[in-house]
Amino acid sequence: MFDTASLMMTLPELVLTAGGLILMMVAAYAGDGAARLVGWLSVATLALAGWTLCPAWATSGEAFDGLYRADAFGAFAKVLIYVAAAVSIIVAPRFFETGRAIRAEYPILILFASAGMGLMVSAGDMLTLYVGLELNSLAAYVLASFMRQDGRSAEAGLKYFVLGALASGILLYGVSLLYGFTGSTSYAGISTALSDGLSHGELFGLVFVLTGLAFKISAVPFHMWTPDVYEGAPTPVTAFFASAPKVAAMGLTVRVAMEAMGGAVHEWQQIVIFVALASILFGAVAAIGQTNIKRLLAYSSINNVGFALIGLAAGTREGVAAVMSYLAIYVVMTLGSFLCVLQMRDKDGNPVEDIASLAGLSQTRKGLAAAFAIFMFSLAGIPPLMGFWAKFLVFDAAVAAGMTGLAAFGIAMSVVGAFYYLKIIKTIYFDEPAAGYAPAASRLESALIAVSAAVIVIGYFFNPLLDSVSAAAAAALH
Repeated sequence: MFDTASLMMTLPELVLTAGGLILMMVAAYAGDGAARLVGWLSVATLALAGWTLCPAWATSGEAFDGLYRADAFGAFAKVLIYVAAAVSIIVAPRFFETGRAIRAEYPILILFASAGMGLMVSAGDMLTLYVGLELNSLAAYVLASFMRQDGRSAEAGLKYFVLGALASGILLYGVSLLYGFTGSTSYAGISTALSDGLSHGELFGLVFVLTGLAFKISAVPFHMWTPDVYEGAPTPVTAFFASAPKVAAMGLTVRVAMEAMGGAVHEWQQIVIFVALASILFGAVAAIGQTNIKRLLAYSSINNVGFALIGLAAGTREGVAAVMSYLAIYVVMTLGSFLCVLQMRDKDGNPVEDIASLAGLSQTRKGLAAAFAIFMFSLAGIPPLMGFWAKFLVFDAAVAAGMTGLAAFGIAMSVVGAFYYLKIIKTIYFDEPAAGYAPAASRLESALIAVSAAVIVIGYFFNPLLDSVSAAAAAALH
């Protein structure tokens, strides 16, 4: 039977899929000369997909007999995903032109990855979850190795593929265990079965599923791929990996924990608390000795995942709302940071990634230096920037749930983590000047950096809106 209502609920994914297929034909016939046109059409497709989310803010519904859920939670996550994807497309042409690697397929891959991420955050069944996850992952493997002439990029793609396949196998094994012991793959069916008491088989399935998801959010101890992939992948791709897939994976983890595993909160809380503590500690300590800015930001992303998981560990509606607010602020901080990294170019226009090359930046590129400082201070959680508010929300949710010790540990580790962010600021403003960077060559990149920095500085004026939207997203899961 032709289910029109279900198709309308999945309209964002249909728009992205149709747009990707049409633009793939354009790229095939017009070649790489149409790369910029395909890029801007891809951004328009993402905007159209975002516009189709409007009905989901007001109502919730299930499509295809519960396989897909259209609600405010999914809509919130998809807006963040589409914004991050659009920025990653917009800034790519100038980067790839330097290495003569610009290809029209790049924005199309991001469209298909975005469609997969949309399925991830709206999945109501383990089968939908897996299809969305693999659609995103298959595009991501190609994106990581997009610069075929660069050995580091090829290595990043291979590592990501091998470890991603391992994580997918672990996740699929966990899903099979849950299906075998609960008799259902739907989140609602699994939750009902788990609420009657957790058997050993169900517990093993729960652990394997959470292990597979921990890899996707690059949480310790399943983080090993992150620094190498972030360093080796092209910088626009790294910016994409650090933002959109991170939101999708965290959104997926929150939905699975609250909807599918809601009947076993005590069991998964212990796992989430351990992963959160380990990620915060490892991310804070391992970043201290890094000399490559992209590797440092990779450890920063691991650290930030740990903080976001504190909100999930609370297991409450307030905790989920805190996670969603954290992700929104994190996306702005991360995109802003990588936009600044894209501006790191030597006199010949070649990308530079050494932290030492930032020395004396405050004397040659005052605007870029100020933006770098804003993003680093915000990632460190220094008030009054929005990064402080993000951490405050998850700590407040943990304290309200009676997890004061967890919040205290997070606060203490925030001090440790602030060291390597402040080290970058110290290099920019106080070290002996290094060779200067090339002048800013893209007004669009500069404008995006300025907008991101402005949001981080004056974002408190938008707190009522962010709080209300996050609360609505959290309410959709309860």
